[in-house]
Amino acid sequence: MGLVKKFMTVGGATLGSRVFGFARETLMAAALGTGPMADVFYAAFRFPNLFRRLFAEGAFNAAFVPLFAKEIEANGVEGAKRFSEEVFGVLFSVLMLITIAMELAMPLLVEWVIAPGFSNDPEKFSLTVRLAAVMFPYLMCMSLTAMLSGMLNSLHHFFAAAIAPVFLNVMMIGALFWALYSGADPAATAWYLSWSVLGAGVLQMAVVYAGVRHAGMSIAFKFPRFTPNVKRLLILAVPAAVTGGITQINQLIGQAIASGKEGAIAALQYADRIYQLPLGVVGVAVGVVLLPELARALKGGFMKEAGNLQNRSIEFVLFLTLPAAAALWVLSDEIIRVLYERGAFSEQNTAVVAAILAIYGIGLPGFVMIKALQPGFYAREDTRTPMRFTGVSVVINSLLAISLFPLLAERGIAVAEAAAGWINTVLLFVTLHRRGHLAWEWALFHRTMRLIVAAAIMAVALAYLSDYWSGWLTPESSLVHQMSALAGLIAVAMVIYFGVAFAIGGASLGMLRRNLQRKG
Repeated sequence: MGLVKKFMTVGGATLGSRVFGFARETLMAAALGTGPMADVFYAAFRFPNLFRRLFAEGAFNAAFVPLFAKEIEANGVEGAKRFSEEVFGVLFSVLMLITIAMELAMPLLVEWVIAPGFSNDPEKFSLTVRLAAVMFPYLMCMSLTAMLSGMLNSLHHFFAAAIAPVFLNVMMIGALFWALYSGADPAATAWYLSWSVLGAGVLQMAVVYAGVRHAGMSIAFKFPRFTPNVKRLLILAVPAAVTGGITQINQLIGQAIASGKEGAIAALQYADRIYQLPLGVVGVAVGVVLLPELARALKGGFMKEAGNLQNRSIEFVLFLTLPAAAALWVLSDEIIRVLYERGAFSEQNTAVVAAILAIYGIGLPGFVMIKALQPGFYAREDTRTPMRFTGVSVVINSLLAISLFPLLAERGIAVAEAAAGWINTVLLFVTLHRRGHLAWEWALFHRTMRLIVAAAIMAVALAYLSDYWSGWLTPESSLVHQMSALAGLIAVAMVIYFGVAFAIGGASLGMLRRNLQRKG
């Protein structure tokens, strides 16, 4: 299967998840707006989400996949199965201990880490503690799911792992529909959502386990033992866990600062959901596919192929994220108004969330490039270097967020996250190049400059068209008219961008054809 086809397989499944995520956030906005219960739920949900990224996606996509691939090469499927069972036993036991400890410490965690600003409001504080306690076991389900997903990705079965996140959104949408249908108050709605998160974790794990069985492999629970392979995994996984959770770490810092202003946490979350669409569809797809591909090429000694994989992934990322960034900047008001402005979500909420989204748009290419660059380190079993760069970006994010929040409120936190993301990207890129793991291609540089020009032309056209079609994009218009106008703007933008990009040499059919036909 060609590299781009693999990206499209994972990206298509992720797109489905993000579409359901949009539906979920639209219902959330209508049910809770940016009120106190929205702040409480998102604050409580952020914590298990952070640990999911730290212990699940980051650690196992970075550390488990290369070692699992090595076991397959060295000892076949049976060796990989033994390794998986060793890891499963240790992971299950460690996660159980962490879950128990976190449940007992939840009041302290909410007071000092999750939402310090809630300490002055006993009702919000108490509810946040209880909701976080319900949702924290989601971490255990998702960490085991991540391990099983790593097995599937290494076996070149990408779809089941990519489609599993859809079930979280489906469960939460079901909870929101029930809350709206039954006329539940905001506090009851938050409870329904919390239990749906826990149920979704169990369902996602079951789906991915079924995928592993379908791929011809099963694993059994074994008493935890720290074998040499498990020790190697832990050495790689600890720094990878920190690195993989960079976005969540920065968002947790932003959330802690934003908890001092009512509605700020929810506003950041609503904007985050929009920019997660291109980040998830492109960034996650590239990261998931590229890591096992790079690991396989390096283990086989195909250094030239590994370098080509890295550059083609960067090219693919820029080709798709530059226009997305420009569109988020120009259409931020229209996107938020059409998707969210109804029910409890007011015009004032739209102005705040749209400003945050525009700033996230500037950071989008950087956030996605991180996903394309980190596998260059992980495939070489180097998880420490990205961790150091993560540390730098966290410090920068913290200093900027603390400095800018009194001046720009929520927008200051968004600026801090975007700046930290770009700095991390530059550090990763320069280090890979200096080590000789990333070859400089002038042709790629020139194509990138042309893509920037194409995105700028598209942005100017969008600014004109959005003003011309403004009557269709107001809340006074029907939802069908609003959605049609927004979809029309996006369609026109795509035609302009791709047309200009191909016309001036930013992209070519030959380039796409080579990547599509490249055998993985």
